[in-house]
Amino acid sequence: MAASLYVFGVLLLQHAGQWDLVNIFKAMGTLARIVVLILFILSIYSFGVMIDRALMYSAARKQSRIFVQQVAGALRDGKLDEAISIAERNKKSHIAKVVATGLSEFQSASNQVSDSEVIEAAKRGLERSVAIVHAEMKRGLSALATIASTAPFVGLFGTVVGIINAFKGIEAEKATGLSAVAGGIAEALITTAFGLVVAVPAVWAYNYFTNKVEAFDVEMDNSSMELINYFLLRRGGKK
Repeated sequence: MAASLYVFGVLLLQHAGQWDLVNIFKAMGTLARIVVLILFILSIYSFGVMIDRALMYSAARKQSRIFVQQVAGALRDGKLDEAISIAERNKKSHIAKVVATGLSEFQSASNQVSDSEVIEAAKRGLERSVAIVHAEMKRGLSALATIASTAPFVGLFGTVVGIINAFKGIEAEKATGLSAVAGGIAEALITTAFGLVVAVPAVWAYNYFTNKVEAFDVEMDNSSMELINYFLLRRGGKK
């Protein structure tokens, strides 16, 4: 690795006036250009996922704080319709989605079946809602994981292509100096670096967002348990 960086540094010093990204891209072979374009597309897509998830998680966090404060009073007063309305006004909140489903299931089953069946119906509704919201929260993260794991190998393919071009340069010029292999080595190192530039942010983002989703899961599970306890107390109080 140190030797490769040394060679790259020598090449940059020798061709400092000629080598910018545009000129290097123009000098690349067709396969190397395809590799760079693929990595560029992967990079744009991964950053799009990062921005989308960051905005979604931020909105979910903010609306959940508002929802929890507002819904507590409605539930304390037994106003289930008002609690559902509050949840519908905070549609980006993960907690609101779960609570709204639980309340709706509880209301629809209250006048039709026994207490145990009402609670079971509410539990099933909450479990379905938690699973659906979890899937919504994780949308795009698998793509980040795929990009993080494959981008270095795409870059490595570009490295192999660059080394092949370097040997072709040696054969064409019948020489072994740096000038004969400069283009191929630069091509190889740049595609490698570009692959890492794409992969590293994707890895960091995937780990960060996965931890966020796990925290949201805990909050939804806790909210579900508290709502079930509320239903039990409410049905017991009616007796």
